[in-house]
Amino acid sequence: EMAWVFAYQSSEVDWCEDNYQHYDTVAEFYNTVSSNVSFFIFSPIMMYLLHPYARERTRAVHLVWLMMMAIGVFSAYYHMTLSYMGQLLDELSILWVLAIGYTLWFPRRLFPAFIRSRSQFACLVFLAATISTLSSFAKPTINAYALNCVSLHILYILQLELRSCSDPRIHRLALVTVAWWALAISCWLSDRFLCSFWKRIHFCYLHSFWHILISVASAHGSALFAYFDAQSEIPEAKPELRYWPENRWNLGMPYLSVREGSTQRKQC
Repeated sequence: EMAWVFAYQSSEVDWCEDNYQHYDTVAEFYNTVSSNVSFFIFSPIMMYLLHPYARERTRAVHLVWLMMMAIGVFSAYYHMTLSYMGQLLDELSILWVLAIGYTLWFPRRLFPAFIRSRSQFACLVFLAATISTLSSFAKPTINAYALNCVSLHILYILQLELRSCSDPRIHRLALVTVAWWALAISCWLSDRFLCSFWKRIHFCYLHSFWHILISVASAHGSALFAYFDAQSEIPEAKPELRYWPENRWNLGMPYLSVREGSTQRKQC
């Protein structure tokens, strides 16, 4: 009988927000709404802002933000139902957006010695993500912790990239990105492990803040790694970090300005 995987509250995880406070069919109202809103606001904006870079580099960049919207859909479904299937879909969509990010932006100079091209590296990442997808069915509760641990490896790569970058605007963007991520993960952990405290003060919405903050952190991080990638792969395009809507004060959503049509298409 497979119907139980779709049943309400069949997930092993129940977040801090009180269930069914607003609608009989929505388990966690604020977690559901924030999932929808934040991912669907930032994703189209970043697709638009990064389009010139994607046109010069590879249009597969847009897959990151299409998958971010998929995360929004599955996360909303998960928090609406707290179902086993919702939890799996939510976590697996995060896994695959990370896999796409690695495929696109992992520095070529850090490839394993046996990898000769980015297409070979993409196959390796695809294989690892597929194995992880299949193994995630065994113990879904562990998935979220494993996915958050990937962030530590991303921070390590970021540190290596910053060593060879002297642009103070990029160092500032890296600092802001890490700060947004740290704030987001603090909300996630606090909601998970300090729920009794938040219930005592009647503030059980930190997981909702996690959704919003990780969307902001992802937008900053994607622009940051796109910059490193462009400097390495399409330097002729003169990539430059800019901010929308206000560039002079370095405020808003970061993106790349590139000189269009100045590069030969490189095979990944």
